[in-house]
Amino acid sequence: MENNTSKDPLHGITLQKIVEQLVEFYGFDTLGELIKIRCFNENPSVKSSLTFLRKTPWARKKVEELYIRTLPKFNN
Repeated sequence: MENNTSKDPLHGITLQKIVEQLVEFYGFDTLGELIKIRCFNENPSVKSSLTFLRKTPWARKKVEELYIRTLPKFNN
């Protein structure tokens, strides 16, 4: 029997869902402290953050890494 479930915790999750969950969990203030990028610190919004993160691979990677580290906490 073949198992098609991905081991990648980001599999099937959109960048928008990642940002929304992180903002809901941490809020923009804490998110801006954890990841020092302007889109989280100056007039933050999910929309502006997505625009920046889609164009900036290093920042997106930091957000995805924080999401993976935070995953266990989402369910508590």
